[in-house]
Amino acid sequence: MTMSVNGWTRTQPWVSLVVRLALAAVFIGAGLPKIFDLPGNARAVNAYQLMSWDVAQVVGAIQPFLEVGIGLLLLVGLLTRFAAWLSAIALVVFVSGIVSAWARGLSIDCGCFSKGGQLPVGVAPNYTWDIVRDVAFLALAVFLILFPSSRFSLDGQLFGPPLDMEETIDEQARAGAARSGSDRP
Repeated sequence: MTMSVNGWTRTQPWVSLVVRLALAAVFIGAGLPKIFDLPGNARAVNAYQLMSWDVAQVVGAIQPFLEVGIGLLLLVGLLTRFAAWLSAIALVVFVSGIVSAWARGLSIDCGCFSKGGQLPVGVAPNYTWDIVRDVAFLALAVFLILFPSSRFSLDGQLFGPPLDMEETIDEQARAGAARSGSDRP
């Protein structure tokens, strides 16, 4: 058992690096195009019919900058656990919006990686795919909440290694190894 835990302890920072960079790419890739079309993003937010047009304009103007900000924090590995929490919250909001649109029979593009808004007549929304994709991204965010320390991160350079789940697991493995060693004849 100790070997597998020690293997995980060595592997985990690399896995977290891949997850962190993937989630960074998602948020930067989703937010950056929206920054260059804030009115279009406001229309996409308004298409969900969850708020007034004035509020949708404000949300549509702020959302892309939050997405890119989260993505940049993840990209450089700064405040990784905090950025992972923000991304998880954002993804729960996104999934909730998509489920709400689906339940109310709206025919919209989610606007996740595109301009969003009303779909042309005869074009069916693909809400199942949007939800599955965002839940997968949410799983990545949860992984980073649990295991935020990763290779090539500013967190490690600025703050040193955090007390994370992986350290707790490593401590448990050492305690287990000590107990099993004392049980041997």
